[in-house]
Amino acid sequence: MASFQKREKNGKPSYTAKIRIKGHKPVFNTFDRLTDARDWAAKTETEIKEGLYKNIIEAQRHTFTELVERFKRDVVPRKPKVGKEYARQLEWWRTHLGDLTLNNLSSARISELRDQLANGTVKWGTNLKEKKTDKRSHATVNRYLAALSSAFGIAVKEWQWIDENPMRRVSKLKEPRGRVRCLNEEERERLLAACKDSVNPHLYMAVVLALSTGARQQEVWGLRWSEVNLERGLITFTETKNDELRSVPLENLAHELLLEHSKIKKIDSDLVFPSKKNPKVRHDFRDPWNKALVVAEVEDFRWHDLRHSCASYLAMNGVPMRSIAEILGHKTLSMVQRYTHLSTEHLKEAVSDMNQKMFGSRS
Repeated sequence: MASFQKREKNGKPSYTAKIRIKGHKPVFNTFDRLTDARDWAAKTETEIKEGLYKNIIEAQRHTFTELVERFKRDVVPRKPKVGKEYARQLEWWRTHLGDLTLNNLSSARISELRDQLANGTVKWGTNLKEKKTDKRSHATVNRYLAALSSAFGIAVKEWQWIDENPMRRVSKLKEPRGRVRCLNEEERERLLAACKDSVNPHLYMAVVLALSTGARQQEVWGLRWSEVNLERGLITFTETKNDELRSVPLENLAHELLLEHSKIKKIDSDLVFPSKKNPKVRHDFRDPWNKALVVAEVEDFRWHDLRHSCASYLAMNGVPMRSIAEILGHKTLSMVQRYTHLSTEHLKEAVSDMNQKMFGSRS
C-alpha cells in the first residue's frame, strides 16, 4: 500500500509517495503536487504487482548506445552471416537515437526515421556531417528495420531491459515484386560458350552447377567436397541462407564435370573451388564472370539470375511449385509464385476437367 508524507521547504510543499509491497523493495518518489504523487503511486503499484516495474527501471537506466554496444559485443559473434551487416546498420541508428534512454524510444520516432531514410531526407552513414543522400530502396530500409528489431528483441527476451519491442508498431515498407531475369535459349548457349572459353578453368563448371541446382552464389562458390556425394549423385548444402540443410540431385553434365574435377582435387583444401592464393579461401569468380557476360553479349544479368533461370526451367517443365521451393530452399511457396505463369498445363487440365463435368464432351 502507498503512504504519503508532506514536507515544506521555504514555504513550498512537496509530497513523497512511499510504496511497500511484501516481497518487493520499497519504492519512493517525490512530487510538487499531491495529485501527481497519488497518480504515480497507483500506476506504480499496478506495475509492481504485474511484474513490470523492474523493466521500466531498466529501460530508464540504459541508453540506445548501450544496447548497440552490448549487441555488437555479445550477439554479433553468434550471427556470422548477418552480424557484421547488423552492426553496421545499428551504427546508423545510433547516430540518431544513441543518447536516448530506452524508455524514451518511441515507435513514432523510429517510423519518422524510417520514412526519412527512404526519402533521402536524413544523413546517411555514421558521420552526421555528410550531405543528404539519394533515396534508398524500400528493401534497403527494411533491412535496417530488421537489424533494429533484432536488437530490441534480444533486449526484451534475454536482457529484460524493456518490456516490449517497439518495432511491433513500426510497419515495413512495401517492396516491389521480386526481379526475375532469366536466360533465353540463345543467351544461355552464348553464355555457356563464353564460360567454357574463359581463361578461368572452373567458371564453366560453376555456372553449370548454378543452372542445374538453383544454388545461391555463396553455396556454389563455397561448395565443399564433404557436401558432394558423387556415388549417389547428390549435393547437400550445409551453409545455407536459412541455416537448414538442403539436398539437391546432381545430374547429367553437372555430375560429369564434378566427377572429372574430383580426380584432381587439392589435398590441402576441402573446397571444390579454392583460391589460388589461399586454398582455405573460396575462389572469387567475379572478374571472369563479368568478362564472360561481355563476350556473350548478355545484358542486365547477375549471378543470382542463374538461380531464377533454373527455377524458370523447372516451372516450364511442369515441376510442381512445392518441389521448386524445396529445390531452391524456400520455406514458403510465396517466393516461387513468380514462376507460376511459366507453367499453365496443370491449370489447363483443371479447367478442362471442370468444363467436361459441366457441359460434357463437345466432340
